Amino acid sequence: MTAPLFLVDTSALAGDSVVVDGPEGRHAADVKRLRPGEPVLLGDGAGLLVEAVVAEAGRGRLVADVETRRQVPAPDPRFVVVQAVAKGGRDTDAVEAMTEVGVDEVVGWQASRSVARWTDRTTDKWRATAREAAKQSRRAWVPVVSGPLSTGDAAALLGEAALAVVLHESATEPLTAVDLPASGDVVVVVGPEGGIAPDELAAFTHVGAHVCRLGEGVLRTSTAGVAALSVLSAKRRWR
Repeated sequence: MTAPLFLVDTSALAGDSVVVDGPEGRHAADVKRLRPGEPVLLGDGAGLLVEAVVAEAGRGRLVADVETRRQVPAPDPRFVVVQAVAKGGRDTDAVEAMTEVGVDEVVGWQASRSVARWTDRTTDKWRATAREAAKQSRRAWVPVVSGPLSTGDAAALLGEAALAVVLHESATEPLTAVDLPASGDVVVVVGPEGGIAPDELAAFTHVGAHVCRLGEGVLRTSTAGVAALSVLSAKRRWR
């Protein structure tokens, strides 16, 4: 079984031993019940990964001795998903699953047909979800989470991308037919439950975005991004 990953500040990973305390220490020592001699992964969420062995464990705290240290390069091209805000926690489900399959950045979008509204709580929830999903999937890089963007801001982001894609059920071009760039940002737009409005679609295509479909069916906003990332990863990362 792969050793569990815990995230700590970069400065804490510099020495031959690492103290893990605070919320991560409580999770490691009190929930996971790690004990001396057990392996553990420690990271800073920005590419640095340390393989270590627990030396001491106490209430809410452990100390681990470093065995190996490596810096994992940032992925390139980067996969960025512009995710419409959705009701019922479906957008949070999307953030969790997309993190597990390798998204590098998630940007919230307040689409005109989004029923839910973005709040400060949304920001905190999405970031916490991405962090926990990155730990679960043993990722060296925790995705960047930001937002919300207006439609104009989203269009500007698409215009700057190496490849821009809008997922739409009426598209004729399959995502599988799109060629990935060698470098830069690949930005994918996922609409809300009610779909992307015509004026929004026009704004995105105006800046050169490809309008693509994933299949014959219509996916939920919580699963479309995951499916798209799987297609893109199969083209470049999952080889």
